[in-house]
Amino acid sequence: MTQVRKATDGDKPAVWQIIKAVIAGGDTYTFAPDTPMAEMLAFWFSPEKYVYVADADGVILGTYWLKANQPGLGDHVGNGGYMVSPGAKGRGIGKLMAEHSIEEGRRIGYHSIQFNFVVKSNAVAVKLWKSVGFEIIGEIPDAIRHSRDGLTNAYIMYRKL
Repeated sequence: MTQVRKATDGDKPAVWQIIKAVIAGGDTYTFAPDTPMAEMLAFWFSPEKYVYVADADGVILGTYWLKANQPGLGDHVGNGGYMVSPGAKGRGIGKLMAEHSIEEGRRIGYHSIQFNFVVKSNAVAVKLWKSVGFEIIGEIPDAIRHSRDGLTNAYIMYRKL
């Protein structure tokens, strides 16, 4: 059975393997495919973030983080980043983490969640976020140098909690 739980330091090697595989494609995140492990783990596990993993009997299948989208008077709006292990795609891990993050966002005290950067051509992610109540509120032209499609737009997506 897969559960979503807070990440621990012991999860970092498995989380790195997921991050490494996801950014290798150069099509869903702006990180260079050769970004070093230390840099990526420092980003993913930075102190202002709440970090979680999808754990299937000790096997980490996905990870996500939540944090305030802005400091001070904007800290009631959450932001997040999500990755699913390529080997776990199609198993509902993304949706499980999405639903968990909505509840966690409420628990943390966010009034809404805004994603500042969802690559437009990432149809799986866009469909997932729409399925759990997010809407597209803006579009950033030429936001990523996509590995296959060249300059590609990104969406800003939002959901009230």
